[in-house]
Amino acid sequence: MTFSICAHESYETPAGDSHRRFGVAVTTRLPGVGTLCPFVSENGAVATQSLVNVDLGRRGIEYIDDGLTVEDALEALLNADEGAPQRQLHGVDADGTFAFSGGECGDWFGHREGERVTVAGNLLTGEDVIEATMEAYEATAVHETTDPATGPNAARLDDEDDPQPLAKRLIDALAAGHVEGGDKREELPVQSAAVVVESTETHAMTPPYNDLRVDATETPIADLRGAYDLAMAGYETTLEKYEEAYEADSLAETG
Repeated sequence: MTFSICAHESYETPAGDSHRRFGVAVTTRLPGVGTLCPFVSENGAVATQSLVNVDLGRRGIEYIDDGLTVEDALEALLNADEGAPQRQLHGVDADGTFAFSGGECGDWFGHREGERVTVAGNLLTGEDVIEATMEAYEATAVHETTDPATGPNAARLDDEDDPQPLAKRLIDALAAGHVEGGDKREELPVQSAAVVVESTETHAMTPPYNDLRVDATETPIADLRGAYDLAMAGYETTLEKYEEAYEADSLAETG
């Protein structure tokens, strides 16, 4: 299923509260990748691709949520999967990373593991795709720092040096890989892309830009960026009108 990135970040809010977040972004030259590949919780992120086995992603997150490390969880699933040589499976948890590419995946295929981030792809134009994806993310990664790009502040960032929300940075990482060639199957014009982010941080209103899919398009990255921009603008408008109502859990506060 082309290429994807899984990331884990830890950060503090301006109020001094410590949190972590996990995200997956993926794109492919097939429709509906958002229903197949990305699996995320506040404890980890997993992507399953190549000859997709959705159960690997779903159960992988369940195992991580139950306390297994990402390595133990995904290795156990692959060991029980007769189709493992045709799978790609990778992910992150709070303490580590895991990445696997079966030897029967479509060329070019491969994966990379970085600090709290994994990238994998198959049927690509070349290795440069995942290298560019990894480099683009690592250039903007947030670790052990105060991050104002959370909660209501995410829609009101004024300082260009402040980190952007993880969802946006994951989309930008996909865009970097796409520029390098991405999926080589040019005979398949209908494409898709998705980004999903979960955090231990709670919000009065759930940020809508953290769960976005473009299921069928010929311009997946541009359309996912467009969906993100609209979701962010809508979030800011909603905050302005309904923030007090959500905090009070009462529509009477809308006036």
